[in-house]
Amino acid sequence: MEASPRVVPTRVEAAPPWKVWSALWIVYIVWGSTYLAIALMVETIPPLLGAGTRFMLVGLILLPVLAWRKGARVWRPTRAELLSAGFVGLMLPGANAVISVAQKTVPSGLAALLVASIPLWVILLRRATGERISWQSLGAVLVGFGGLVLLLHPEGEATMIGLLACVFAAFMWALGSFSSPRISLPRDPLVSTAWQSLLGGVAVFLAGVLTGELPDVHFDEFSGRSIGGLLYLITFGSLLAFTSYAWLLQNAPISKVSTYAYVNPVVAIALGWLVLNESITPTTLLGAGIIVASVALVIRVEAPKAEKT
Repeated sequence: MEASPRVVPTRVEAAPPWKVWSALWIVYIVWGSTYLAIALMVETIPPLLGAGTRFMLVGLILLPVLAWRKGARVWRPTRAELLSAGFVGLMLPGANAVISVAQKTVPSGLAALLVASIPLWVILLRRATGERISWQSLGAVLVGFGGLVLLLHPEGEATMIGLLACVFAAFMWALGSFSSPRISLPRDPLVSTAWQSLLGGVAVFLAGVLTGELPDVHFDEFSGRSIGGLLYLITFGSLLAFTSYAWLLQNAPISKVSTYAYVNPVVAIALGWLVLNESITPTTLLGAGIIVASVALVIRVEAPKAEKT
């Protein structure tokens, strides 16, 4: 999961299929692997301070590069744009921070499955604001939340608090994504993301300080796995995969782009099993099948409507 760009509808020449699929596979694999990277990071790095550092660095890297390419106006968002970016930064990087805390106890594959409920929460938010939703989508939401209930069963080190934190993070991400096109974010998607990352990262880092994570910082005890996980999240998870995602939003049908929502959990479960020896129970497989199928149905029903608007 990464910061959400504001999509500005544009009509451009169709991108070559090989470019579209290359970008899609980057998003499929890299975003699916970020759950493994988070699990490695939080082994020895405090989760909120680690997540905050990740997003602050992404913003501090992107903003100078964008200013060099697009001009100094990148550094001068309006007050409304700054407030909007701050709100979305609290929701999206904030959701990643909550996931980082939850993954101290929740296996990476299970966390990814619970977060895969994001499209279902978006449907509920749309319905709550008075938008008409098809019965197919509402039915898929009910089925999908049935799958969530199956997964909310503590096993091993996973705690109910950790599992519910993953669900809450999915809601935060959905709220941030739902709000993005409705508020005054910077028009350029990468500029918007840079400010969201920087402001959200600062907020998450401060949360880590206020909740007492500083005494847990022992640089000499940071493992190579944890440092590697953090670097992977910054470079591949945020900079590479998000750039690909932002490009896809303007060069590919939303129905195709949205497929990442049900591919990522599959990648996360496979990597958790291969690298961290996470168990895959029959209940997990059943819940996974229900959630992935319901998300796939929602995307199939809703995406064509979005492409017409």
